Amino acid sequence: MGAVGVKSGMADAADITALLHAWSNGETAARARLVEAVYDELRRLAQRHLRNERPDHSLSPTALVHEAYLKLVDQRRVQWNNRSHFFAIVAHLMRRILVDHARARAAAKRDWSITVTLDEAEAFAPPVDLDLVALDTALDKLGRVDPRQSQLVELRFFAGLTVDEIAAVLGVAPITVKRDWAHAKAWLFRELQHVS
Repeated sequence: MGAVGVKSGMADAADITALLHAWSNGETAARARLVEAVYDELRRLAQRHLRNERPDHSLSPTALVHEAYLKLVDQRRVQWNNRSHFFAIVAHLMRRILVDHARARAAAKRDWSITVTLDEAEAFAPPVDLDLVALDTALDKLGRVDPRQSQLVELRFFAGLTVDEIAAVLGVAPITVKRDWAHAKAWLFRELQHVS
């Protein structure tokens, strides 16, 4: 499985952007090279999401990456802009997978809940543990109030993007990202105080 000029886990942003553009232009081989190039980074992202889960969680980092990949392959006619855009889409897909999984488990066993620590994503101070489904519901509500702030939280928490990467994805200045981040944290903190 050797990608020409791209080593797994070692690809720079330009290499990834070139592969994304090739995939957007219908080069199916580019998709396989892209996955090889970003696989290690996707696994680290999945491990971060699953780190706070119970030890017997049925989704492993590998399974989460593979489920996200299957959903990614279903993305038709996406015009990939760059690495940040790609990870923004992956973050959204992972969010959907984890929330759907949490809802299914909660429906099967009402006393089970999935928790995440938003403090690790610098989302709140003091540290707050909360239900992933509650976070998803709050993000959807924030999205109705301010779609950009909701997307920003998703990019920061689920994709782990930096302020500069988020600014590139959203097409705003980094200072705007910082301001929106502060507002979104405060809004979510207030909203999640109502979650039992």
